[in-house]
Amino acid sequence: MSKWDKEFEEVVRGYLPFLAAEEPLEEDTSLRDLGLDSMGTVELLGALESAYGIRFMDDALSMETFATPGVLWDRTSEIVQVSHT
Repeated sequence: MSKWDKEFEEVVRGYLPFLAAEEPLEEDTSLRDLGLDSMGTVELLGALESAYGIRFMDDALSMETFATPGVLWDRTSEIVQVSHT
């Protein structure tokens, strides 16, 4: 069981061309290894902002944030909590 919600998984999977549909999205897998490139990163950022009604601030716009699904979920959920309080 993953630590993120279904919407996050669906959005992220849409930007990972090397991840087969039946393959699990592991928390510590490199998003780059799964095919996330720089253009995909920008598009994924916009998709997550739209899906969750949030805005990633400059400090979250780093390669580290988009390193793995686990890190990306942590940052996304942190921003969701701050923006909805």
